[in-house]
Amino acid sequence: MLSPSLELRTAIEAARLSESRIMDFYNNMVQIPDAQASITTQADRDSQDIILGHLHKAFPSDGFLGEENTDLYSILPKTGNRLWVVDPIDGTRGFAKKNGEFCIMIAMVQNYEVQLGVVLQPTSRRLTFAELGAGCWRRDGATPDIRCRASATQNPARLTLTRSRPKIPGSLEGKSLLLTPEKLLETYSAGLKFAAVARAEADAYTNDYPTYHDWDICAGHILVHEAGGRVSSLAGRPLFYGAPDYQQDGFLASNGIMHNALLAKVRPQS
Repeated sequence: MLSPSLELRTAIEAARLSESRIMDFYNNMVQIPDAQASITTQADRDSQDIILGHLHKAFPSDGFLGEENTDLYSILPKTGNRLWVVDPIDGTRGFAKKNGEFCIMIAMVQNYEVQLGVVLQPTSRRLTFAELGAGCWRRDGATPDIRCRASATQNPARLTLTRSRPKIPGSLEGKSLLLTPEKLLETYSAGLKFAAVARAEADAYTNDYPTYHDWDICAGHILVHEAGGRVSSLAGRPLFYGAPDYQQDGFLASNGIMHNALLAKVRPQS
């Protein structure tokens, strides 16, 4: 990307600042092998405060939506012409288990549409970022930025599906049963799953949770969109962000080519 906006540059700076704090915790913490999906840590709270503090200093009139109820978050505006949506550690279970499967997610929304997104995996320094109309890009370590393109897979029978780790390793459950993928790419982090689709490491990612939050998918959505893929609800409807209600109906992120064919398999029955 030749000339990212001030907003995107600031979001990447915030993620990098948070990354340092997270890795201090990560390198010194004791592994929690039986960590539950609902786990939260001091690293989550510190990470969010660093990100929100940096963004609020740069854009004081914007609104902010975060996962953690910290003292700083409680005094920040929650509404504005633009809304920053932050998941300070997406995949906290992977963080607690110390397997590297977690990331920082930052997005900015305006008029219910994602304008930019940043997904950073601290343990590998894999950064994936996108801005509306400017494409999706990856920066791994100190390498130059490379544009991301979603995969060109056309046959659903050759599907590589990324999904959360199941209770029984390698087993198919939920919507993955209906998609019958040829290959599976499993990780605890939703952000990393979206990034995998944007980077053409996977062809699709589906989720049938009955409700979820904007911060769970907002930053990842624009990565896939700007890489040439598509994201919709399982009913085929577009997703909007910044409304007071939970997201519902699940979602499908894909390379775009197979989206309709995959939707036909997972669409809820009326």
